[in-house]
Amino acid sequence: MKYLKVFYWGMLVSFLGSLPLGTMNVAATHISLEQGSSAGMVYAFGSMIIEVIMVRVALVGMDWLLKRHRLFHLLELFTTGLLLVLAIASIIAAIRMTGFTSSIPSNALHPFWTGALLSITNPLHIPFWMGWTTVLMNKEILQPQPMQYNWYITGIGMGTMAGFAVFVYGGSYFIGQVSMHQDLVNWVVGTVLFITFIIQLRKIISIPAAVRYARLVR
Repeated sequence: MKYLKVFYWGMLVSFLGSLPLGTMNVAATHISLEQGSSAGMVYAFGSMIIEVIMVRVALVGMDWLLKRHRLFHLLELFTTGLLLVLAIASIIAAIRMTGFTSSIPSNALHPFWTGALLSITNPLHIPFWMGWTTVLMNKEILQPQPMQYNWYITGIGMGTMAGFAVFVYGGSYFIGQVSMHQDLVNWVVGTVLFITFIIQLRKIISIPAAVRYARLVR
């Protein structure tokens, strides 16, 4: 049951993280319209492979940090602050929302390599997953164990593919609908991030760092 819980949370965070409009998911729609849905899913697979590799690298870093109590505590503070910054940024984006524009990559590359290239140049993968991994560990959903990491990464991969599938098979209709309501999406994302920030901050304040650390490494 605990493995399914880890799988579920990895998939949920990854799926929801794939929905806000950006170059990655708009490119999936563009490729599927130009080359077919199969090409769009190949693109998504290329992107997902790079993402799970980056998450695995981040998890190696988490193992290293868990052995260094003070550094892990600094990471907790950093990711908590990052949640607040992202929440504020989402709310500001909702207030100032004027539309969405994105440069779409050309068809020069095979869809798989297009997805891999865009994914590997995405600067948000590592901080995004380091942040959420820290949150899930502090909530005792994810434990630093190889088997749990495997289920976590599998869930992330499934969530990413499901998120891209929405744009691949939903096509231009879904892009249009999300574009029309992007301000609402930003409000929802910002609210969720802010609530998560409050929960994380409350845990850091109310539970001593030594106690949280002992729970994680037990």
